Amino acid sequence: MVSPLLVVGLGNLPYPLTRHSVGHLVLDALALRLGIRLSPDRHGYSGQGLVNIGETTVSLTLFKSIESLMNISGPSIAATYRKNVTNPKSLVVITDSLMHQSEKLSAKIGGSANGHNGMKSVIAALGGETEFYRFRIGIGRNDGDAAAYVLSKLSSHERRFWADEGLDLILAELENVVRRNDLHQ
Repeated sequence: MVSPLLVVGLGNLPYPLTRHSVGHLVLDALALRLGIRLSPDRHGYSGQGLVNIGETTVSLTLFKSIESLMNISGPSIAATYRKNVTNPKSLVVITDSLMHQSEKLSAKIGGSANGHNGMKSVIAALGGETEFYRFRIGIGRNDGDAAAYVLSKLSSHERRFWADEGLDLILAELENVVRRNDLHQ
């Protein structure tokens, strides 16, 4: 039996290629690399396929919410979660992080939203469930207004990084998720 894995990228549809939408950028790069076509559905843009992650074949669903702003994307993510997986450890949410240096990835399971409103929306829509994986993409921080900073465009270097070697980091962490959770049963 092939186990399912749901990977969600958080972002703001009206603000593509911004620091706050790096989750969307990574999700699109994953879809391209793994040959999964994202199509509109009732809750957002999703695609599914049997893919090899490391030495394991998983049924991978990629998803980004149709909601224009990530701060209200939780209900559509929860609906997709309930449709595709039953174990919270089979959910990975990719989001931006002001707390991490640019071009760094922090992967962990569980914990709080750390003040991230998109993550707060996801946790609330999942009924307070927090034991899912978070891949926090470091976007750094400047001394100016945080809201203006996260809505500023990623540099061409950052965009290339997350489509290439940064994506390799993401795939390595997905392999760790599959291995830790014995998703190859």
